This record gives sequence, structure tokens and C-alpha cells, in this order.
Amino acid sequence: MNKLLSIALFLLVSFNSQAQDKKAKDLLDQVTAKIKTYNNITIDFKYTLNNSKENINKESKGNLLLEGNKYVLNFMGVTKIFDGKKSYTIVPEDEEITVSSLDDTDEKAITPSKMLTFFNNGFKFSWDILQDVKGRKIQYIKLVPTNAKDQRKEILLGIDSQTKNIYNVIEMGKNGTKTTLTVNSFKTNQPLSKNQFTFVASKYPNYYINKID
Repeated sequence: MNKLLSIALFLLVSFNSQAQDKKAKDLLDQVTAKIKTYNNITIDFKYTLNNSKENINKESKGNLLLEGNKYVLNFMGVTKIFDGKKSYTIVPEDEEITVSSLDDTDEKAITPSKMLTFFNNGFKFSWDILQDVKGRKIQYIKLVPTNAKDQRKEILLGIDSQTKNIYNVIEMGKNGTKTTLTVNSFKTNQPLSKNQFTFVASKYPNYYINKID
């Protein structure tokens, strides 16, 4: 009887786990489908980094304009433009611009162009907690890297249950570091100029331009 009960409980837990994973996959698919409907996306965000062991506590703000795989990112005093072929990293403090071709070798990196869809590859996922944030229902999906060498222990992806847009991304490192990216403003389909993602060298006459390739 005990053996049968144990088998029944195992099957119940296994079935419930599969059902929860399917719910998680369905929600992630809805997020991806929603993102594909936008012509462009403008995000204002807050970024925090904490590690209590190392006594590190940093906070920064930034903004991102995204259209397909093109983007303009302003973060920590640096502007990065990607025009679809080359990236331009502009550092006003050093009056230097670094130009490089697209590097797709690091699949684990959450780059600006992949920030809203990075979860589609390289993770196991499961249904997590639901939180009320200022009247918004934020459903969390737990992502665990499938690569054992990945230095990230897990990622919690917060999704607005109503809009199906990403609210925040909480990344837990194996070294105890916790980084959180929170979306403060999410706008879509804004009018853009033709040269929105074009790097114009004449705007930086005194800058040193470092071409990596």
C-alpha cells in the first residue's frame, strides 16, 4: 500500500511539474509573440548590482531604443549604437569611440538586441511566484541555465500578466552577485528619424576612433 501511495504521489508531483512548465512555456511564448508585434521599443530602466559578501551595492539608470536587431543604448555614461552591422561604443569621458563588427560568439550574454527574448534558448524554465507591484500582477518565471559552466545560478523573469511585457529581470550569480534590471517605462511604435541608428562621426570631431576590425 505504501509503495502504491509513493508511486501515486510521484506521478502526481511529476504531472503537476509538467503542467507548471507548460504554463511557463506558454507565457514566455506570449511574451515573444507580443514583442514581435512592435515596430520599435523604447525602454527606460534601472539597474542594480548587489553582492553582500564583497560589500558591493551599485545602482544606475539607462535607456534603450530597439528596432529589430538595431539599437541605441545609453548606460553608465556610455552610448552604444548598433546599426545592424557594426557597433559604436562612445565614451565621452575618454573622448574615445570603439568600432567593431557584430560578435555572436557569446550566446549567454544578454545583449540589448536579445534583452527581451534571451530566454528562448539555453534555459530550463518553471512557474514561480506571483507578486502585486503597485497594482500590477507580476508573474515570475524561473530560468535555470542548461550549461553547467554558466556562472549564473538562476534568473527570475518578471512578466506583467496583463500586458505580457517584461517588468524586470533578476539574475543570481553562483558567486553571490545579484543583478536586477527593472523597466520603469515601456513605449512602443514611436516615430523615429531615418538616421536614428546611424553613427555620424562628424558629431565627435575630437574623439579618437578605435577600429577593432
